[in-house]
Amino acid sequence: MGYAFTLPLFRYLGGCSVGSYVHYPTISTDMLSVVRERNPRFHNPDFISNSLFLSAFKLVYYCLFAVLYGMAGSCCDVIMVNSSWTLDHILSLWRSPNHTSVVYPPCDVSAFLDIPLEEDGARKCHSIVSVGQFRPEKDHRLQIRAFKKVLDRRKKGSEALKLVLIGGCRNQEDEDRVLMLRGLCQELGMGDRVEFKLNVSFKELKEEMSEATIGLHTMWNEHFGIGVVECMAAGKVILAHKSGGPKLDIVRPFEGRQTGFLADNEDSYVEAIEQILALSPDSRLQIRRDARQSVARFSDEEFEACLLAAMEPLMGTLEQ
Repeated sequence: MGYAFTLPLFRYLGGCSVGSYVHYPTISTDMLSVVRERNPRFHNPDFISNSLFLSAFKLVYYCLFAVLYGMAGSCCDVIMVNSSWTLDHILSLWRSPNHTSVVYPPCDVSAFLDIPLEEDGARKCHSIVSVGQFRPEKDHRLQIRAFKKVLDRRKKGSEALKLVLIGGCRNQEDEDRVLMLRGLCQELGMGDRVEFKLNVSFKELKEEMSEATIGLHTMWNEHFGIGVVECMAAGKVILAHKSGGPKLDIVRPFEGRQTGFLADNEDSYVEAIEQILALSPDSRLQIRRDARQSVARFSDEEFEACLLAAMEPLMGTLEQ
């Protein structure tokens, strides 16, 4: 959860040995660079990025917060992080390389492994499925705009395509965001080619996953990406954002073979989708098989073994 400022309380007031498992740093060097470059993003609104004074004030605040955050984190005897992306940021902020290790989170994908791997060459319609809450950082607008470009480039007589957006709505703000996305689809003239599946049951999610050809992910700097792991376990050809956990840890070669695709902007997503659809059914099947096998390193058993190994120094201090 990132409650790093409790660590010195336990270390110095409680006299405790302290271990921490960090999934997402409260502040990161990426956040500092976004503010420094006055780059508008979901955590750096336009009214701040457009103002030199507000950007400077926010940068000073972030830098001060980062220093205090690093001092708090350095109180740990054992530091575990969930990905290589998190590792880089925690090392730069907490500066305890000898006490820090990567422990991938447990991903129980057994239900998705039941989905049969079959050739998809006979399909008359290929679906592209995106699974993720309707939050701004998931960047569903990028998915819709890229999909529109793909449709515009398709030749007559080629297989039909549809985009299926599956996710949960936490509040009214998320529901308003879905309405905006539906409006964007209508504006682009493809309201009938994009389906929204809100707050679906796991059974329906699994059905949609089993019918899809491509699993789509567009979040910049996802700290890990369990949804990406689930798509690969389900046997989908994954197309994920070229950043964060998907790039550094998940969509990696398996025994020297490709397990998926990465992209980082609208045009590269379009090119990747076209490349996937242009592959032969046998080539897609090989990628899907390798992707499914590769995610075994994120199993519950692997998590338990890595967690125990990382915690061993902390257990040693308790025995003394």
